Amino acid sequence: MLIHSTPLNQAMVIELEPIKDERGYFARSFCKKTMMKYGISFEMTQSNVTFNQKAGTLRGMHFQLPPYCEDKIVTCFSGTIYDVIIDLNRESSTFGKWYGLTLSDKNCLSLYIPKGFAHGYQTMTDNTIIHYLMSENHTPSHESGVRWNDQAFGIKWPKIDHLTISKKDENWKDFNMNTDGVSLQKGE
Repeated sequence: MLIHSTPLNQAMVIELEPIKDERGYFARSFCKKTMMKYGISFEMTQSNVTFNQKAGTLRGMHFQLPPYCEDKIVTCFSGTIYDVIIDLNRESSTFGKWYGLTLSDKNCLSLYIPKGFAHGYQTMTDNTIIHYLMSENHTPSHESGVRWNDQAFGIKWPKIDHLTISKKDENWKDFNMNTDGVSLQKGE
């Protein structure tokens, strides 16, 4: 597996290196030792799968508040998604910046999302399956989010005729760059 930096602090793209033969391929999708070489210390506590029936489904932008902030590794196993992250770490030089990329069952990419980042995606095809590795258990009392179309971030989502978004995701409050964000203590 190869690890590539992104424009946002600590966020990385993980690229599988498939070993192919007439049967298909084999690829390592997680390697603690390789990740540590790039400064990624990831302790998995939970694994989740999301299925989306229709193209145009938008989920996000989600994160958990301290002390339950979570690292994530996101992979699209079936179909295609446009995956987006926002750095909400107040102390970060990339605070308030966003980054997006296409993840699909064909491009062999995953996205490592550090603690203090909001995450969301838009499905580009029907019947998408997204797999999450999580460093923290889901803690409903500490879940939070920012709106997918909040002008504070100016995310450029792919154009799609019809979006399907939950009421919860539509109703996140406006983000205030001066007062909002996540303050992470060392070790969180």
